Amino acid sequence: MSTPPELSQTNRDSADEQSIVIVGGCGHVGLPLGIALARSGATVTLLDTDTVRVRSVGAGRMPFLEKGADDALPKALANGRLAVTSDPEAIGRHAAVIVTIGTPVDAHLDPTIATFDASMAAVLDEMHDRQLLVLRSTVFPGITDRLARRAAEIGLSIDVAHCPERIAQGYALEEIGELPQIVGGATPSAAARASRLFGLLGVRIVVLPAVEAELAKLFSNAYRYLNFAISNQFYMVAQKFGADFARIHRAVTTDYPRMAAFARAGFTGGPCLLKDTMQLAGFNHNEFALGQAAMMVNEGLPRVLVDGVKAQHPLAHATAAILGMAFKGNSDDRRASLSYKLRKILELECRRVLCTDPYIHDPDFVSLDEALAQADVIFIGACHDQYRHLKIEKPTVDVFGFLKSSEDHEDPGDGRGGLHRRLPGRRAVGPRP
Repeated sequence: MSTPPELSQTNRDSADEQSIVIVGGCGHVGLPLGIALARSGATVTLLDTDTVRVRSVGAGRMPFLEKGADDALPKALANGRLAVTSDPEAIGRHAAVIVTIGTPVDAHLDPTIATFDASMAAVLDEMHDRQLLVLRSTVFPGITDRLARRAAEIGLSIDVAHCPERIAQGYALEEIGELPQIVGGATPSAAARASRLFGLLGVRIVVLPAVEAELAKLFSNAYRYLNFAISNQFYMVAQKFGADFARIHRAVTTDYPRMAAFARAGFTGGPCLLKDTMQLAGFNHNEFALGQAAMMVNEGLPRVLVDGVKAQHPLAHATAAILGMAFKGNSDDRRASLSYKLRKILELECRRVLCTDPYIHDPDFVSLDEALAQADVIFIGACHDQYRHLKIEKPTVDVFGFLKSSEDHEDPGDGRGGLHRRLPGRRAVGPRP
C-alpha cells in the first residue's frame, strides 16, 4: 500500500474534484471519460497495462473510433490536463480513482466475481486512506458495498461509489456531457464526493443507494436487449409467412407515438447487452425467463438468416460474403459481434466465406470489391456508411434493411427487403452498444 500524500482538508476537497486517475484509461470506457474530464478542468492520468495503447494515446492517436476524439485527445495532452502511463503507482498519486473493470461472465454466462476480485486487489494495494474509488463499468449487484467492506477489512479508509457509464460507444464524448449521471455511494460521503467529481461535467446527478445504481445499469441494458429481441422475433414471424417486416414496421410507427420505441430488427451484439442481461439473470437466481428468451432470439438470428437463404439458394457449392464484421455500424469493435457467429454457420454450409470490413484490419479479410465480385450470396453484417448506396445484383440478406432501395420514399435511411434479388430485412435503429 502506497504512502498517503499530505493533504489539508481544504486541499483534499479541491483535489477530490480535480485529481483523477482512470484505471483502464485507454479503453472504450476510460479514454473518452478521461478526455471529457480533462476538458472540464480536471487533471487526469490514464493508467493502462496495454503498452501499445499507452504509446498510441501518448502520441495523440486514438486506438479506436470515437467521434470527436481525434481532435480532442491531442488538445488535452498538449494543455497538460491529460497524461498516460502504465505505472500502477499512479493510483496513489491522485485523490480520485476511477476503475473501468467490470464483472465479466464465463463461458456459461455466469458472473465471475473471482476475476473482478483479483483485479481490484491489485488496485487496492496501491491505494491509501482518504481516496475516492469509483467503479465505472457494470458490476454484479452488491459489489460496491462488498468492495467497501473489503477495503475496511484490510485497514483502508476510502470512499467507494458506483457511477455507471451509459453512453453509446463511438458517441461517448457527446453523451458524457449530456446524459444524467447516476451515482451510488457505499456511504453518504462517497456519494457526495462522486457527485462533485461528475459535477465537473455539468450534467444532472441522480443519487441512489449503491445496489440500486448497479441495478439501474443492468436494467437499462437488459431492457434494450429485450426490446431488440421483440423486433427480431417479429422479424422471424414475418419472414416465416412471407411478410415484409420493414413495411409493417413503417406502417405501425408512422405518426403513431405509442409505437415510437418499436426497434427495427438486426444483429444485437457487443460487449454489454447480452453480458449484462445474463448478470441480471444470475443475480435473480436464473429466474429471468424474459432475458433468457431474448438471448435465444438474438443469438439465434444468424442461424435463421442462413436457413432462410438455404430454402431459396443452395449453399453447398456457394461462396458467401459478409459485409461488416464489427458489432455495429461505423465501429471498429469486433467484440461479441454476431457477424462472427454468422461466419461460423456459413463455414459449415458454404464452400467458401469471405469477410470484409473497412474499419477492422485482419489479414484474412478481403476488399469490398473482391467480396462483391466473388460472392454468390451476400450478407450485411454491420451497417457501415460505405455500404448504404451499394447496388448489388446478387442475392443479398439485409436484415437491417440498411441498403438504400429504389422503393424507399422520403426516408433515405430506411430500406425494405423484397425479393428483387434481395432477401427480406430492415435497418437497425441507432447504434447498439
